[in-house]
Amino acid sequence: MRTLGVVLGNRSYPIHIGSNLLKKLPELLAPLTLGQKVLLVTDTNVWPLYGQQVETVLLEAGYRVTTERVPAGETTKTLQQAERLYDAALGQMLDRTCPVVALGGGVVGDLAGFVASTYMRGVPFIQIPTTLLAQVDSSVGGKVAVNHPRGKNMIGSFYQPKGVIIDVHTLQTLNDRELRAGLAEVIKCGIIWDAAFFAWLEEHLTGLLQRNPELLARVVEICCQIKAAVVEQDETEQGRRAILNCGHTIGHAVEHQSGYGTYLHGEAVAIGMNIEARLARNLGLLTPGEAERIQGLLLRAGLPVELPADRRALEMLQSMYADKKATGDQLTFALPAGIGACKVIRGLDELEVKKVLDL
Repeated sequence: MRTLGVVLGNRSYPIHIGSNLLKKLPELLAPLTLGQKVLLVTDTNVWPLYGQQVETVLLEAGYRVTTERVPAGETTKTLQQAERLYDAALGQMLDRTCPVVALGGGVVGDLAGFVASTYMRGVPFIQIPTTLLAQVDSSVGGKVAVNHPRGKNMIGSFYQPKGVIIDVHTLQTLNDRELRAGLAEVIKCGIIWDAAFFAWLEEHLTGLLQRNPELLARVVEICCQIKAAVVEQDETEQGRRAILNCGHTIGHAVEHQSGYGTYLHGEAVAIGMNIEARLARNLGLLTPGEAERIQGLLLRAGLPVELPADRRALEMLQSMYADKKATGDQLTFALPAGIGACKVIRGLDELEVKKVLDL
């Protein structure tokens, strides 16, 4: 097992990475001084794979566990599902020491984290991510939210977990589509932060797609190190952290217009990164060769790279203006500035965006 740290003063927390860590949950949770009542949140896909195991391990360790299974998929990130979890917490009389434990992918983590951040004005939150995307990205950094019909993640907060426990063995049961979607956020880390890591991914992508355990563990650790470094510099996205939004301005617009759940988040981000790479190329931030390398790696990962054929470009543009990253009616993009670097651009000329949207 490897343990990393996210250093944020009294909000600091460990990230444990290893195989078969689900069996070691009691000893990993023990230092966190949690209450004995636990609200375990998982989804209908994860429950039969790992939910019963985690519930049993916690019960045998003396925890009093209430398990809530939510429907799998992005459409679950709603205030209605959050209310259901509040009802469960109140029904079991969970107090401010009792943790909410998220077992699943990014949807479960976002929803459970939002509930933890708002129930009794904040209770302990534990992340146990089971998808590659959640392990390398959404479980670290404290962004928790639910969606609104007018925009993705529009209702949420910054709320750091007490700990993140990543059992990379869970990736062996992940379906191929989810694995590839997770690789989009992995590739993003290379694009925005580490050119050598991007080159390493180009060399080892086949092994990752074949689920080589050592390669997957290495990728998870590197991406968590990058995410932690960015979050430590800018916890609440006042500046530097915005680079993590590379691909997300267009990606969120794709998700919103297509209907949540049509594209997995990583698939939409892959489209966003490719189109935004073209935008960066047009602006002179990226060479044509670098843009081709980005598209090539995304394609090799089996990810979509083009906007939906039935896209409504004007509506996509309107969605970008409604995005929470936009300020003062100005579009905001985190664009690659060469592979391994990123530049946040606010107030981008709308005409440049229209070019890559084919308007």
